[in-house]
Amino acid sequence: MTDPIADLLTRIRNAIMAGHKVVEAPASNLKKEIARILFEKGYILSYKVVEGVNTQGSLKIALKYNPKNKQPAIKSLQRISRPGLRHYAAADKLPRVLNGLGIAIISTSRGLMTDKEARKENIGGEVLCYVY
Repeated sequence: MTDPIADLLTRIRNAIMAGHKVVEAPASNLKKEIARILFEKGYILSYKVVEGVNTQGSLKIALKYNPKNKQPAIKSLQRISRPGLRHYAAADKLPRVLNGLGIAIISTSRGLMTDKEARKENIGGEVLCYVY
């Protein structure tokens, strides 16, 4: 696998389209941070890391749906920076997703954060993905 972040986003996207409640993916520190941001911003119900014996374990993510009309909380997951073409943005050039309604996950020198948090701390970084 050459792009584990794209694999995680694709697993979540496919689970949403199939209507699954839980999706499982191999865990890493970066994927745990992405899941933490999605949880804090209300795009998923919960996540937990199931530890493996020799591996880093697996990441279980409980997806969030509207109870009335069964629409998913995540409408779109879009990978921006990829191994073949990295996308960096300065603090004053950080993207706004859906005019501020969505989030962009940014990898900065201070860890993973949303575009709003990075703008507030006046720090740029690699734009990993858009979520709305």
